[in-house]
Amino acid sequence: MNNSDEGSPHAVVPANINEPDRIAFGLTFRQLGIIGGTGLAGFAAYRTYGPLLPPVVWIIAGIVGFAAATVVALGRRDGLPLDVWLRHGVMLRRSPRILTPGAARASTVAVVAGTPPVPAPLRSPVTAVSPSGVLTCEGSDKVLIACGTTNIHLRTGGEQSALLDGFGRFLNGLTGPAQIVVAAQRHDLTDYAQATVEHAPRLPHPSLRAAAADYADFLVDLDNTRDPLRRQVLAVVTGAHADTAVRALSGLGVDATALDGPAVAAALAGAVDPFAAPPSGPRAVPGVPITLRSTP
Repeated sequence: MNNSDEGSPHAVVPANINEPDRIAFGLTFRQLGIIGGTGLAGFAAYRTYGPLLPPVVWIIAGIVGFAAATVVALGRRDGLPLDVWLRHGVMLRRSPRILTPGAARASTVAVVAGTPPVPAPLRSPVTAVSPSGVLTCEGSDKVLIACGTTNIHLRTGGEQSALLDGFGRFLNGLTGPAQIVVAAQRHDLTDYAQATVEHAPRLPHPSLRAAAADYADFLVDLDNTRDPLRRQVLAVVTGAHADTAVRALSGLGVDATALDGPAVAAALAGAVDPFAAPPSGPRAVPGVPITLRSTP
């Protein structure tokens, strides 16, 4: 890490850090496999069925096949290699469109014209969520930590270096797999507008009450005409290192709180359906009986 003349820290990261190794002719092993495999398949077809077709037909077929293999090997779409993109498209095409929790049916149900498709079982990697917030995923315990953010650009060079060093210590202190998820979600402003309207009559001056009413109208108009978003930052760490991760993140000046069971259930529900408005109140934890019912 080097410091510039203004004292701001800069970390030099290679631009090709995630690029695969080039094996030959500037091509990766995957690209060589696609082109070479297509060439070997064409040569084998020519050796087997060569006398059945004129040579010009084999030449045209070879040119078309080589061009298609080159496009698939070298092309990219949506940030993915073209062969990976095509494979994902085929898997999506063959996968069921409707998923539901539960086990698969023992018998096969024939789908006829006009009959809705049978939902396929939804197999989530999360198998259990405890009331304390520990979730079991792929055989290990995980904890979700809700994190705030900090603006590093408003800090001095020394403060930026300290924050980067602290974040580096947090990453180096992890002894298990971890994940940081940053998502933008739809933010409902009607609750804030309603709270402002309810609090306005308690203000001491008529001008303040009028300003509160105008502000509530502004929030409602903003919610109706715009698409307000909020940023959610979650850190997923192993259960044994949750307290250490919370202390390390708090030392960076970031608000960090380990989520309890209802908050974890709400976060998982929001990840499954990010476009739906979150329901008011806490989520029920799977496997825990509901003993309280709220009435509107």
